[in-house]
Amino acid sequence: MSQSEKSRTTVDIYGRSYTIVGNEKSNQIRHVANLVDEKMKEIHAVNKSLDTTNLAVLTAVNTMNDYIKLKEDFEVLQKLLEEKEE
Repeated sequence: MSQSEKSRTTVDIYGRSYTIVGNEKSNQIRHVANLVDEKMKEIHAVNKSLDTTNLAVLTAVNTMNDYIKLKEDFEVLQKLLEEKEE
């Protein structure tokens, strides 16, 4: 996709508007933004004293931790499938 073909999508995350430019379809970008917004609100509900920057960092850390766990689970399942095919 060339620069001119990239999608521009405006989303709201935690009360702020962001324009995201990328190769993903707008509905995918909106979906991801909604998940980020939900995670930030979830973390804020537990610790209301966090400022937006700390909240964003904790959201990123939590999200990356979830990603790593899923990736590890995927690799285990992939290995099991490979062993089963042998």
